[in-house]
Amino acid sequence: MEMMKRSCEQFLAELAGKAPTPGGGGTAALVGAAGVALGSMVGSLTIGKKKYAAAEADIQALNARSDILRKELEALVQADAEAFAPLAAAYGLPKDTPEQAAHKAAVLESALDAACAVPLQIMEKCAEGIVLVEEYAAKGSVLAVSDAGCAAALCKAALQAASLNVFINTKLMTDRAHAAELDAKADKLLGEFVPKADAVFASVTEKLRMR
Repeated sequence: MEMMKRSCEQFLAELAGKAPTPGGGGTAALVGAAGVALGSMVGSLTIGKKKYAAAEADIQALNARSDILRKELEALVQADAEAFAPLAAAYGLPKDTPEQAAHKAAVLESALDAACAVPLQIMEKCAEGIVLVEEYAAKGSVLAVSDAGCAAALCKAALQAASLNVFINTKLMTDRAHAAELDAKADKLLGEFVPKADAVFASVTEKLRMR
């Protein structure tokens, strides 16, 4: 059964068990999707309200983008599980002879690269989510501003969690130049979008705690 077809209870039970998937990457994608969905909730609670008529078109556009992004993150939950399978198989290859060892090293390097690709995509999608949430927080209904703050926190957590699934694989690569390139991509996303998410969260917190 595909990851997103499982019930919440099934997913969490498998996550808590010994099975390698779902794991950190898939969970990051799921949390990112939840963050984006919360952003859409802010938009849905804003559309149709006279007070926000001037922002109606913007919010509708945000919701359309959010719907696409959420589905992309949902798909990455499954993609992360599928990317892990070749990596697990590569670790199990024999290395008793020089030829076997060379083959295993080559297959493992390729599998590590593929295993990095999905969490990097998750990071990119979570970064997009943070941009959308920033707009929701600024233009959406004040009655749902706490949800915008929650969305920012979830997208940030998912972004950071996905980065660890990049770094654990790049650490094992023999091509250190390529590993450094992938690390740099992840670092750039963290450096740009973690502060953005923090700013949204801080702004929402200030609005909620004003006396």
